[in-house]
Amino acid sequence: MLISIRGLHRVYQVGDQEVRALDGVDLDIRKNEYVAIMGPSGSGKSTLMNILGCLDTPSLGSYRLKDAEIGKMSDDELARIRNMEIGFVFQTFNLLPRADALHNVELPLVYAGMKHEQRRQRAKESLELVGLADRMKHRPNELSGGQRQRVAIARALVNKPSIILADEPTGNLDSRTGEEIMMAFENIWKQGNTVILVTHEADIAEHARRIVRMKDGRVESDTINPHPRSASGPAPAHA
Repeated sequence: MLISIRGLHRVYQVGDQEVRALDGVDLDIRKNEYVAIMGPSGSGKSTLMNILGCLDTPSLGSYRLKDAEIGKMSDDELARIRNMEIGFVFQTFNLLPRADALHNVELPLVYAGMKHEQRRQRAKESLELVGLADRMKHRPNELSGGQRQRVAIARALVNKPSIILADEPTGNLDSRTGEEIMMAFENIWKQGNTVILVTHEADIAEHARRIVRMKDGRVESDTINPHPRSASGPAPAHA
């Protein structure tokens, strides 16, 4: 099992009050699943995403990633997990404005200490995978919103992480461009990657093969999506 969560709680102290953002979540995700976690504001989906991405730790309960207990790790160990095991895609792209697409994509490999030629080659391969082989030398202001998000996806892929974790990845895009980005995620999943999509939009969640709905800090439902949007060809077998 890639991800195994049991009895997960996350409690925040806000003034005199305790806020239970997560209230006993159980969840398993296998390698090469394509999962959407959805729910309205306050449902707990963003808190769950932060814990899945090792940006936060549980107050109580267990989160195991590749059999490693995340809640017991030091800050340095969590940073290493984030860099090596998780590729993040955010709504706001988070690209360096003065760097071209190639340099933006290779940045995680710079932090990982990879040699120049090797990281350049890996970054080129990532950009080719998202259809931007002809835009490698373009800066963000020379790219469309959809192209900038594809650069962000290529950067998330470059370390060959265990999980691609996408937080509202189409939130700043028009609907047509958003559909193109969702096709990019589908292609990434078909390459054998595990994709976890966090969204409040039902039509975006419908692209996933499994939909987990959150409500009041708990899993309200967890269902296989029998008719995913934009699907083409047979789905790969889960490993």
